[in-house]
Amino acid sequence: MTNPHTIEIRLAERDDAPALHAMICEIGKATGCADKIASTPEDLARDGFGKDRAFDALIAIADDTPIAMCLFFPSYSTFRGRPGLYIQDLYVAPSHRGGGFAKRLVAAVAKHARAHGKSYIRLSVDAENIIGQRFYEKLGMRHAEDENIYVLDGAAFKVLSSAD
Repeated sequence: MTNPHTIEIRLAERDDAPALHAMICEIGKATGCADKIASTPEDLARDGFGKDRAFDALIAIADDTPIAMCLFFPSYSTFRGRPGLYIQDLYVAPSHRGGGFAKRLVAAVAKHARAHGKSYIRLSVDAENIIGQRFYEKLGMRHAEDENIYVLDGAAFKVLSSAD
């Protein structure tokens, strides 16, 4: 494994879109959701690095090879009256797991958030990902037991968005 001190963690750039997408595909495989991934590297390049970008991402590079990433975007809490960030995806290559890279990435997102006037981080963890849940709890995150996440997409989104 690479020495964690020789890893470069930086904001991802447009040229990193294929590497980000490859890591998202790995998350899909690991969670049994590979068939649900419809995005392409071109989608990420378009939506993450243009004028009105939808997300930011940190990428970790070891020996010119992307080994980890954390993709996030703005969030706002009306209860807090404060902006924050939502972590959508966190991935560390199996060859580098256990080396503290995930913690370093989340800490870097927290520093980025604080530097940009954000006061919290939110994320969701697959209900069956007990290792992930324990990891986030060790970082000081807590499970918001009073919340459930709902999604409107696909045909239901089209129907509702077309309603009068």
